[in-house]
Amino acid sequence: MQEKHDLHHEFPEHYDRIHELKISDKHFARLFDEYHEINREVMRIEDGVENQSDEYLENLKKKRLLHKDKLYGMITN
Repeated sequence: MQEKHDLHHEFPEHYDRIHELKISDKHFARLFDEYHEINREVMRIEDGVENQSDEYLENLKKKRLLHKDKLYGMITN
């Protein structure tokens, strides 16, 4: 079974803050949606549903991490 990377699993202690920001901050909401879109693609590749190169997958994981870092900064600010 794959590790869960959605933000509510990554930062369960910030559940309410994440919900608040999704509603009140359009930039956060856009990054949140992009993060989860990237995460779903990573999971499809890792599950073998999509076939991509290892390099593509690694770049996607880096992009996911950058989004997570930005979102975390907004959550804790």
